[in-house]
Amino acid sequence: MIRILDTEDVAIEDILKRESTSFDEADKIAADVIANVTANGDKALFEYCERFDKVTLTSLEVTAEEIEEAYKAVDAELLETMKKAAENIRAFHEKQVRNGFAITEKDGIVLGQKITPIEKAGLYVPGGTASYPSTVLMNAIPAKIAGVSEIVITTPPQKDGKIAPPILAAAKIAGVDRIFKVGGAQAIAALAYGTESIPKVDKIVGPGNVFVAAAKRRVYGIVNIDMIAGPSEILVIADGKCDPAVVAADLLSQAEHDKNASSVLITDSRALAVQVMNELERQIPLLPRNEICRASIDNNGKIIIVNDLREAVKISNMIAPEHLEVCVEEPFALLSEIKNAGSIFLGRNCPEALGDYFAGPNHTLPTNGTARFSSPLSVDDFIKKSSFIYYTKDALSKVSDGIQKFAESEGLSAHARSVAQRFEK
Repeated sequence: MIRILDTEDVAIEDILKRESTSFDEADKIAADVIANVTANGDKALFEYCERFDKVTLTSLEVTAEEIEEAYKAVDAELLETMKKAAENIRAFHEKQVRNGFAITEKDGIVLGQKITPIEKAGLYVPGGTASYPSTVLMNAIPAKIAGVSEIVITTPPQKDGKIAPPILAAAKIAGVDRIFKVGGAQAIAALAYGTESIPKVDKIVGPGNVFVAAAKRRVYGIVNIDMIAGPSEILVIADGKCDPAVVAADLLSQAEHDKNASSVLITDSRALAVQVMNELERQIPLLPRNEICRASIDNNGKIIIVNDLREAVKISNMIAPEHLEVCVEEPFALLSEIKNAGSIFLGRNCPEALGDYFAGPNHTLPTNGTARFSSPLSVDDFIKKSSFIYYTKDALSKVSDGIQKFAESEGLSAHARSVAQRFEK
């Protein structure tokens, strides 16, 4: 049963410390997998597919015919919803596009910043027993908008050796270039180092299990990555006028992800707290993933009672949740006070699932309190910024002595000499 706490009983570190699985074992396995893939390429990938996915493949890449067949097989209503979601995601992320700039000063000086998309991006999509086409749309569309020249998906095959049709349909809608039937840490290794079939990329994005996360951490530096994602989180700030059944349903929308997921309610109404607790007990047995929900709510669920809603926001800022629902009468009155959150859902008619699938803002969000210093996936994740400098000789001569003195003060005579050499006869 979920715990009800008063403000003075809240320990923020307890809310954040939820990961029960040791990362050390996963890291060792990921290291071995990476070494094998680096040494043996496609051969290792085929072997891992047989071992972990129980599928014998003759080719890793999904063909154009397979994509077309899958696209036609997807339910028409789902396909239309995915297309509309893609439009919303595209419209939102197009607003994030950056332009370079140049500052032309007097006396022969030009300074500026150049924006360049990364060349190749790898997108990991969980698969096998599950299908996450929303992950494809949320990760591939920003990359496409940024101007990435090649977008590659790796995703584990189903037992029949195929990729779930909704994933392939979403890839077609998003404009993905190539798709490979590879999952787990081995997919991350292949994307980072390249194999005979899978191209080496510049950045890897997308969620995965603990082995995928461990592999991403290991290859960081060889390639860039988006983040090391932890278990899912939702924090709901609710006043006493909320429907307890709706609040409970929203808390369970994240609890069903993972036994380590965190669902927290902060409210200024003790009556609502009790009602939500009772609703959780009523709703959990009704859900297909009730065992996962039960473990998540019992181990990590909390209801915190505060004196007022501003105190609720203060505690929320300390937790820095992945998803923050502000289910109050005047949500925009609190928006300016919210400092730390991955994505903010305002009002009583904005369930977290709206953001996961359809609204447009990205659902790849910082977890484990990292919203204090990081942001949702965006177009910015797929670009590089280079500065440029131009000085005429006359412009350099005017600052030459000062630069040389600065360099000498740091004991770097060759730096100073590189300036002085230009003015020696």
